[in-house]
Amino acid sequence: MMDLVYCGTPQFAVPTLQRLCSMSFRVRLVVTQPDRASGRGLTVAASPVKQAAVELGLPIRQPDKIKNNQEFRVELEGLAPDAIIVVGYGRIIPQWMIDLPRHGNLNLHASLLPKYRGAAPIQWAIARGESITGVTTMRIDAGLDTGDILLQADEPINPDDTALTLGPRLAHTGAELMVRTLAGLANGKLTAQPQDDTEATLAPILKKEDGLIDFSRVAVETWNRLRGFQPWPGAFTTFRGKALQIHAAVPAPDVAVAKAGHFTIERGCLLLGFAHGTALEISELQVEGKKRMSAADFVNGYRPHSDELVGA
Repeated sequence: MMDLVYCGTPQFAVPTLQRLCSMSFRVRLVVTQPDRASGRGLTVAASPVKQAAVELGLPIRQPDKIKNNQEFRVELEGLAPDAIIVVGYGRIIPQWMIDLPRHGNLNLHASLLPKYRGAAPIQWAIARGESITGVTTMRIDAGLDTGDILLQADEPINPDDTALTLGPRLAHTGAELMVRTLAGLANGKLTAQPQDDTEATLAPILKKEDGLIDFSRVAVETWNRLRGFQPWPGAFTTFRGKALQIHAAVPAPDVAVAKAGHFTIERGCLLLGFAHGTALEISELQVEGKKRMSAADFVNGYRPHSDELVGA
């Protein structure tokens, strides 16, 4: 039986923890971020991983810092885990933790490394129009997602996928991949492979401005970003001096007239024009201070003009 310490925080990390506990692995400790205030009421809430650990009856630690935390270090050294599993923990793993277990610190990353290294691989893979992504298990080193690859599994990105629909599939695929990885390390049949740094791409943490619509892009690029940047920052612009959030849209084929940065009503559909005569057909949107509404309600209520510039 392999002894593990599990470090994770978001919902993406929950399936792996649950799967390990259902198998012949002994999770000796779960390490997660401290409880945080969230939501409009700033209610203090436990991380999804902590909630899962409580349900599983596992011991939990929530250190504010780990690099120079001597008490935490002594505890982990006392546990002497065979491996430390890291899934979306949200802290840089210090060298003393990297060096501690005989099988290393094993990370589940939501991309096919070396592509999409960084904090938001699911979002950027969709935003950049990929049709296939996947998950990777790797040994953590001192770099940013640069460690040696252990195993990988592909996952298709469907045309209607958003980060909210793709993420759970990758999480469950990744849970099975981590089980296979640990089994391979235990029987000595798994060999780590170095990453090709020349093939690396980055997936940096999302910023609000990533959701700002750029009408110099073609429509499909904005559609990909809209799908990828869910639930935040989405895709937004301005209309009549107020913020306008696009919640749902699809690329519009065979558009007769599509002027970049302008609404057009064609065959009863609300179109928003982009570069090179391309357009998105908008189905749901939200004006600042108003509730989400259908395109039909927007047209009836605001009566956008074809010569009216959006995003000005």
